[in-house]
Amino acid sequence: MALFVIASCQLMVVLDITIVNIALPHIQSSLDFSTTSLSWVVNAYTLTFGGLLLLGGRAGDILGRRRVFVFGVLLFVLASLLGGFAQNSGQLLGARALQGVGGAIASPTSLALISTTFREGPERNRAFGVFAAVSAGGGAIGLLAGGMLVEWLNWRWVLFVNVPIGLLIVLATPRYIRESERHPGRFDIAGALTSTAGMVLLVYGFIRAAQEGWRDALTLASFAGAVVVLAAFVLIERRSRQPITPLHMFADRNRAGTYGIMLCLAAAIFGMFFFLTLFVQNVLGFSPLAAGLAFLPVSAVIAVGAGLASRFLPVYGPKPFMVVGAILAAAGLAWLTLTDVHSTYAGSVLGPMLVFSLGMGMEFVSLTLMALSNVSTPETGAASGLLNATQQVGGSLGLSILVTMFGTASTNEADKQIPDFFRQATPSERLRFEQTGQVPKPWSDEILTAGVSAAFIMAAIFTVVAALIALVVIQVRPSDLERLKGGPGPGPM
Repeated sequence: MALFVIASCQLMVVLDITIVNIALPHIQSSLDFSTTSLSWVVNAYTLTFGGLLLLGGRAGDILGRRRVFVFGVLLFVLASLLGGFAQNSGQLLGARALQGVGGAIASPTSLALISTTFREGPERNRAFGVFAAVSAGGGAIGLLAGGMLVEWLNWRWVLFVNVPIGLLIVLATPRYIRESERHPGRFDIAGALTSTAGMVLLVYGFIRAAQEGWRDALTLASFAGAVVVLAAFVLIERRSRQPITPLHMFADRNRAGTYGIMLCLAAAIFGMFFFLTLFVQNVLGFSPLAAGLAFLPVSAVIAVGAGLASRFLPVYGPKPFMVVGAILAAAGLAWLTLTDVHSTYAGSVLGPMLVFSLGMGMEFVSLTLMALSNVSTPETGAASGLLNATQQVGGSLGLSILVTMFGTASTNEADKQIPDFFRQATPSERLRFEQTGQVPKPWSDEILTAGVSAAFIMAAIFTVVAALIALVVIQVRPSDLERLKGGPGPGPM
């Protein structure tokens, strides 16, 4: 039951990243977002989530993980309620950012609770397998749930649904999860703020570049500000006696490599869900429910990949699963680059999506175990927070880069399609274009598809980089295999 409560919280937090994806076309028309600015509905959540995860992990270490876990879930519930009632884009983005704060408090604490609740060895391996499957498969479950809610109710219910789930988790936590030991320490507020602000500026720079171009003054100022603020973050962390990001964790090559792999893979998986959601609804014409069902096989195949990795990790170690998983993900994304306006779901989307999902299932179990290997108990929260942070920050930054690729490619395609549109358009269609700047089908499908294909090319490059990191950097020692089998292994580093 403890694992069920912890996994339910992680499912709610991860699910919320993609449950909103299925509602994006409806949110766009309801609250007047452009296609590029629409990514902020995702990024407002993931940036605060990723930027404050380390502070959330530290809070659990210092104040008690169960107490912090409950507070984070309650804050998430409140933000979900506010988001559901949002009347304009600003209110929705504010609520999404507050959701990210709640998730940042609850999520690293939940992962740390697994480390302190289950014994190292097969028992903890199985718990991590469940946690990783939920973390990876929650995205697809969110798309299905979002499809049902949007189809049967409306887009606001993708946020309202978190309220009863969160309240049930809060009620069950004191009964099934014991409070952890507190470890004295201090909060690194300056580190948390500079890391979050730096990433927001960096992501804004990429999204601004997609809208206004690389020579835009505000684009360049955003990138310059990001460099300055992130440099300040590194200086703060080096001088702090209790930094939010213990830089010595990067001294272990396996852990540093794991974080690098997670950055690349998160960028790929966020991009896949975001762009495929737009493609299947806008180009293939799927309803929200049909779109959600279209992603259901992703969860099943991720679970298969996670199960295989959990079973054979003690025999082969995590490195083979890291390398093969990244290669499979790259192959799936490369296959998706072949989609065009004549593609079908069965012929062009399902196959590559399943290949990608199998690789991701292998990856998440391996990465989770490697990131927390040889970490002392007082720093478990910080280590788990850092892994989650690299996932969310990598997803946000990667999605912004992919949106830039999408914007550039779709703009170039629009330059080709608009003259053809004017040659064939009726007077009413021309008037509508002058008012909205949007071309109708089939020209809009060509523009969207060109942008999506370009985004998948970059996503595939991210996964190839992940495979190279796994191949070159990761080294599995005999003592690591002993620990996976339940043996003593070496002491924590």
